[in-house]
Amino acid sequence: MLDEIVAEGAGFALEAMIHSKPKRIFDVFCSVIGMIVLFPFFFLIAFLVALTSGFPVFYIQQRVGRGNEDFGLFKFRTMKMNAEKAGLLTVGGRDPRITKIGYYLRKYKLDELPQLLNVFMGDMSLVGPRPEVRKYVNIYNDEQKKVLLVKPGITDLASLEYFSENELLAKSANPEETYIKEIMPAKLELNKKYISQMSLGTDLKIILRTLKRIVS
Repeated sequence: MLDEIVAEGAGFALEAMIHSKPKRIFDVFCSVIGMIVLFPFFFLIAFLVALTSGFPVFYIQQRVGRGNEDFGLFKFRTMKMNAEKAGLLTVGGRDPRITKIGYYLRKYKLDELPQLLNVFMGDMSLVGPRPEVRKYVNIYNDEQKKVLLVKPGITDLASLEYFSENELLAKSANPEETYIKEIMPAKLELNKKYISQMSLGTDLKIILRTLKRIVS
């Protein structure tokens, strides 16, 4: 099935191949610099997570990456242990499963910082479609599966557009249905838009817009 999608999405694949090498160099350089500069900050966050909600301080969740392959995505733990058993979606900023320190880590996207390690390891890129869990990838149609032709990223156009996704879901009577039927398809369209125009220039613009959005 994936071979058929690759054939149908030849334009996307060609675009990805053209930019893959410089993009990878950019990713490695930025992830190494980022981890070095932010190491004291990483240590402080890890200490606060351990102090307020115990160990482990990291949460590794299986997500789907390029080629429809699963990988372990790193995050600072922001929820109580075994919280995923109550559902994969986070609904609202005050989801009762979220720890006190976790609320602020999520609000300022600081829980995503460990994904610099995923970028360094080659599982992810700084910019690219946000990786989804297998449950939702399994319901992608063939057109939507084209986003699996490139590496997922820490940020992307969809992340900017749906920066407050949790709050949107909190307003829904059926959050999962809203996500599957409305939010997920819209995000995948933005993912395809990014892939069609991906370049280092585009990545830089998205990174700067993401930083600006976090600060604001």
